Amino acid sequence: MGIRVAVAGASGYAGGELLRLIAGHPELDLVAATAHSRAGAPVAAVHPQLVGLDLVLGATEPAAFADADLVFLALPHGESAALAAALPAGTKVVDLGADHRLRDADAWTRYYGGAHAGAWTYGLPELPGQRAAIAGAQRVAATGCYAVATILALAPLIAAGVVEPDDVVVVAASGTSGAGRSPKVNLLGSEVMGDLSPYKVGAHQHVPEIKQASGAATLSFTPVLAPMPRGILATVTARPTGSAPADAARAALTGAYADAPFVHVLPEGAWPHTAATLGSNACHLQVATDVDSGRVIVVSAIDNLGKGAAGQAVQCANIMLGLPETTGLSVYGVAP
Repeated sequence: MGIRVAVAGASGYAGGELLRLIAGHPELDLVAATAHSRAGAPVAAVHPQLVGLDLVLGATEPAAFADADLVFLALPHGESAALAAALPAGTKVVDLGADHRLRDADAWTRYYGGAHAGAWTYGLPELPGQRAAIAGAQRVAATGCYAVATILALAPLIAAGVVEPDDVVVVAASGTSGAGRSPKVNLLGSEVMGDLSPYKVGAHQHVPEIKQASGAATLSFTPVLAPMPRGILATVTARPTGSAPADAARAALTGAYADAPFVHVLPEGAWPHTAATLGSNACHLQVATDVDSGRVIVVSAIDNLGKGAAGQAVQCANIMLGLPETTGLSVYGVAP
């Protein structure tokens, strides 16, 4: 019998990816998976890729998680806090939602609305000191998908003084699975195919999270919906503080991630692309200097359901449970 885990919100895309990763994890045993409208359905009826996973989705209520040592919450923003508060204090929890990411209550109200539920340990192991913090935590708030792609590109540069923390500009494209599984007209295949469209321009909810974790003082962030199921490509630019900014930025990134198994600074001339990270928990980075503006450019690619959601959550759970953080996760993408 391995470590007993459960998933709340298992009918969504991130929940389904969690089930897939747990099913292939050598140390985790799935003891419960719950949903709302799909409660009572076999897992394979909701996630056909998981044929053979003999489990029926239960109702999302605290009693469903009584046998779990660790619970993953893959619920919509604003729904995790109440369930987490009803779980025993000794139950470890990793929340994939935003409820416990922000330390600033005013920022929560501004971008999400409603009452602030309080901050948990932030679940990005590659940040300085976070592995130890996660290892000692009972409750961990995993990152947002756009947030991790941006923070991994930006935080080491600000920490090393390579770029200015103000006037950071990010444009990032995401696959449609980042918008969740609920049916929406703008996510229909006929609407998405052959089209790129911006959304939540100037007011995306990941902005305060990115600023909090990266050290950015001001941030202009434009998200773009891309005609693909999964993946994020983020272009992060900032003003340099000195000469040879690309060399300094590369040194900051390689130094920060020298011991990070999932983050790769690519060789010069090789650029990140989403297909290379598909199905993995990897983040690929590349850096350059804009020859006209002199700004530092870092391009970042992740799988939004991997390092941006379920993979990141499993990585945090591994650390919380005293396992090697790579257990059950792949650094390699799936191709073609």
